[in-house]
Amino acid sequence: MDIRLGNGFDVHAFGPGDHVTLCGVDVPHDAGLVGHSDADVGMHTVTDAIYGALAQGDIGQHFPPSDPQWKGAASAIFLRHAVDLAAEMGFEICNVDCTLICESPKIGPHAARMRAVMAELMGLDPARVSVKATTSERLGFTGRGEGIACIATAALVKT
Repeated sequence: MDIRLGNGFDVHAFGPGDHVTLCGVDVPHDAGLVGHSDADVGMHTVTDAIYGALAQGDIGQHFPPSDPQWKGAASAIFLRHAVDLAAEMGFEICNVDCTLICESPKIGPHAARMRAVMAELMGLDPARVSVKATTSERLGFTGRGEGIACIATAALVKT
């Protein structure tokens, strides 16, 4: 049996805006996230976790930020590519665990919708997708409210 685990990590700084897009859900906030694409730190992290499990590099290798075609792109494009690549390589995604790290906005009220969006996009039962959050106890850049970090793990099995 071929079982693979992959980890992802990403950060995005706050910038101008009135919402952040996290795991495909627009969450009202007094700032936006800065990035080359839509800066969805949750989707970016899960995408990297899948690429990691496949030993296929990272999101920047597949979608270089230096390429203008990805400016403002929806992160769902990146995640869908990783999911499709896993299938092409004969892998099924067993589960995904995603942890957003920020003082604000509050994730809890939006977590169920985030799970549903991510599960639908990956073709998974929502029971196989975890989206949760924690703070950094006001320490570091996330604690100072300068941005959002995210870590994720994806488990894949050869079908």
